Amino acid sequence: MTGTPEPGTQRPRRPRPDQPLRARWDPIADSGRVRAERVERRKRSALGNFVSTYGWRAYAIPVLAALTVALLVLTFQHNEPAAPAEATITGNDVRNPDVQQEETTPIGAPSGEIQEAALPAGALPPGGPFTRKGQRVFHPVNGTSAKVGTSNQVYTYTVEVEDGLNPQDFGGEASYAKLVQNTLSNEKSWIGGGKVSFRRIATGNPDLRISLSSTDTTRQLCGYQIKLESSCYYPPDKRVVLNEARWIRGAQSFEGDDLFYRQYLINHEVGHGIGYEKHQPCKENGALAPIMMQQTFGTANAQIMALDPGMEADRSLVCKPNAWPFPSK
Repeated sequence: MTGTPEPGTQRPRRPRPDQPLRARWDPIADSGRVRAERVERRKRSALGNFVSTYGWRAYAIPVLAALTVALLVLTFQHNEPAAPAEATITGNDVRNPDVQQEETTPIGAPSGEIQEAALPAGALPPGGPFTRKGQRVFHPVNGTSAKVGTSNQVYTYTVEVEDGLNPQDFGGEASYAKLVQNTLSNEKSWIGGGKVSFRRIATGNPDLRISLSSTDTTRQLCGYQIKLESSCYYPPDKRVVLNEARWIRGAQSFEGDDLFYRQYLINHEVGHGIGYEKHQPCKENGALAPIMMQQTFGTANAQIMALDPGMEADRSLVCKPNAWPFPSK
């Protein structure tokens, strides 16, 4: 046999793939191609399928989402309440309401290097005994009050005493707490300016802890760069530190009027606690001293400027002692 077809038979012709109604010539190869396409489709990422299905709209969706977020941010920023304006008493004494949160060092204590002998007006007057070393632990004195003042900015406070102090020396805890509360409730005190109110609490987390402290604890909290007994505000504890030595003996500039001095001490150090950081000089000869003047060390500019070399004032001016932020109320 030569392989020549027999007469009457014809080798079938291979049909063209595009002819209708005919089976493909190589169905095995065709099925392999189908499987390959299915595998390729499965290999596509979800994002690729999404883009293939939705076209240009797939890119528009994330752009619109980003624009929406940006619009919301701008809206909230626009509607955010403005920061409260700074309040002033007089002159250059600017109140900083965030002092409690920002400061970590004592406020109001002298930081010079002057010895006691060089500043006789600031020396501690003679008088009764006081506790030099307490236990550095404070306890609140029982008692509360209603809100005093018209401002919506209310400072809560506790009246506290350091453990280890002898109540017989300073007149008793109830008497001390009563004077603090009565002083802050007076219209001549800070509520008289209409910018702050006060409310005394006995427990919880107050905005201010008005604390009678031993001299040793006061020196630890307020510093002792100058060898004078001072008081201060200590922000980490929100503690208004009142030196028991000063509470008992007062200051020479107040000429023995200890009650008047104690009212000054409360108002001055609470002033630091509510944001009045800077000290003020005497501004008019013979006038009442500003409450934020360091009257413990004198009411003459020449005396207090020795503690604050950066203060700009007329060294010749001398004021009268004053215990109140708003004495004319």
